Amino acid sequence: MGTVTLTNDGAVAELQISGAIDLAWTQQLRDHAAALRADGGVRVVKLTGEGRFFCPGGDLAWMDGQPDRQAAIHELASTLHTGLKDLMALDAPVVARVHGPAAGAGLSLVLGADIAIAAESATLVMAYAGVGLSPDGGSSWLLPRLVGRRRAAEIMMLNGPIKAPDAVGMGILTKAVPEDELDAAVDAVVTRFATGPTATYGAIKRLLGSSSQNDYETQLGLEADQIAALAGSPTGAEGIAAFLEKRKPSFG
Repeated sequence: MGTVTLTNDGAVAELQISGAIDLAWTQQLRDHAAALRADGGVRVVKLTGEGRFFCPGGDLAWMDGQPDRQAAIHELASTLHTGLKDLMALDAPVVARVHGPAAGAGLSLVLGADIAIAAESATLVMAYAGVGLSPDGGSSWLLPRLVGRRRAAEIMMLNGPIKAPDAVGMGILTKAVPEDELDAAVDAVVTRFATGPTATYGAIKRLLGSSSQNDYETQLGLEADQIAALAGSPTGAEGIAAFLEKRKPSFG
């Protein structure tokens, strides 16, 4: 049975996932994501896996054991998606630490992170087509925006594994590092986000999320609204003052 646990020291929250994804797993993710969204003090979320896999994807044995498989899997996917929407809505950046294989919805979690750093030995695979299923976890929306529609179709339909260094070249991962350097690479980014301008990160996330759906004029309007709102906020005031005073800003 897989689990999702949440630890929180204030600025830095860690979501640790383990095992294959069944309904209880998605319910835990949903509840933890809702708690993170309600907690205004979280400034960065570290997404980590436990065990050999980062995440092996859906629990096929659980699916096979459901008396109404169609209804059960619809509930599974819908519950997962509720949690993912809350994670996407956070101002706090989500940093994925991918130490091992990520498959199916596990790869969807990687795609949805703002920064994804993997060990060079890690592999990624969509997996769905291999068992006659279609993608979930937002991957059909996220993947083509990262790699283009043609490459996304190849990755989803041909279902081949992708080595971490190749995934960096495709734009799926931010960085791939030797396994013994993974923690240092992830922690450096997490530390930077934990002391950075969280409201600015949230604005960037919203602008990037809307850019592919808006025309140029609409996006310009949103940019004007966001930069003006930040300029009138404590975050913008501190950033501008620190620059003019030639000091490091304190985004407390």
